[in-house]
Amino acid sequence: MKKLIAEFIGTFWLVLGGCGSAVLAAGFPELGIGFVGVSIAFGLTVLTMAYAIGHISGCHLNPAVTVGLWVGGRFEGKDVFPYILSQVLGGIAGAGILYLIASGKSGFELGGFAANGFDEHSPGGYNMQSALITEIVMTFAFLIIILGTTHKKASAGFAGMAIGLGLTLIHLISIPVTNTSVNPARSTSQAIFVQGWALEQLWLFWVAPIVGAIIAGLVYKYLAPNNE
Repeated sequence: MKKLIAEFIGTFWLVLGGCGSAVLAAGFPELGIGFVGVSIAFGLTVLTMAYAIGHISGCHLNPAVTVGLWVGGRFEGKDVFPYILSQVLGGIAGAGILYLIASGKSGFELGGFAANGFDEHSPGGYNMQSALITEIVMTFAFLIIILGTTHKKASAGFAGMAIGLGLTLIHLISIPVTNTSVNPARSTSQAIFVQGWALEQLWLFWVAPIVGAIIAGLVYKYLAPNNE
């Protein structure tokens, strides 16, 4: 239960910090943080939680990470669903708090609410194929970073920094394409509030990250098996 609570809190922070920066600060006139600021914010949420709850739950904060670690032989299969449920609920809670904050402004309009999308809902107008490829490849890279930096032969103590910076880089590359998901819980939390098109396109932001995570789990298990 402690692990599940930690995953709930961590994913709550990821959504509130990352999506919150996009909704509240990215477009602020003249002083907005833009794509770079949002990218850094997402990286910081993972970096800070890696050191806060990593020793409790492993700090997955992401169903794709949980699946990838399981496929890579680093996580028990019996804990996969409870972790994913905690992550989704934590993400929804984070989005709920963000909505309460954002809606307190006069003239508030929900808009995209930092939801993930493709075609006309992609920040750069990228199509479904581009979105699918981007999410698979970016999640693959993210899991390779996670599996590598947390391997028993890796330098201890630096995993959180590498993973946080890795997520920052992923956002710098892919925000224009999909608003960057690589995390089904993060996508679900925003889509629930946006409804409509966001829920219709949500399937891609579950399928692609999980496919990328599975491929990474298999590849890294071959490259550096944990029981070597």
